[in-house]
Amino acid sequence: MTDKSVDKKAVIAGRVRDSRVAAGLTQTYVAKTLGLHRPSVSEIEAGKRSVTAEELVRLAAMFDVDVAWLGGEGADTVDPYDNKLQLAARELQKLKPNDLERLLKIIASMRPTGGA
Repeated sequence: MTDKSVDKKAVIAGRVRDSRVAAGLTQTYVAKTLGLHRPSVSEIEAGKRSVTAEELVRLAAMFDVDVAWLGGEGADTVDPYDNKLQLAARELQKLKPNDLERLLKIIASMRPTGGA
């Protein structure tokens, strides 16, 4: 393996790990969804196991990131706040209308009031 391919594997490993964490998912959940054992996901995130094209596509969809980015193209980092907002939006869509209304009231009560 060349240094370039080792570097690429390390970039993919880091992006898989960072994206999984930003999406709030466990290695166990990712493994189960992909039909893998949890140690396989750990090995992917450590750069010890290559990712197939199919796995890369499924991971990108699961983490709501671009396949090319997950595969090592583009900027080095993903904005974790953007992913957290996307995750929150997906979870909010699952709430019943009454529960959503209650949650919005709670959020509104947490806003800082004028002064300090």
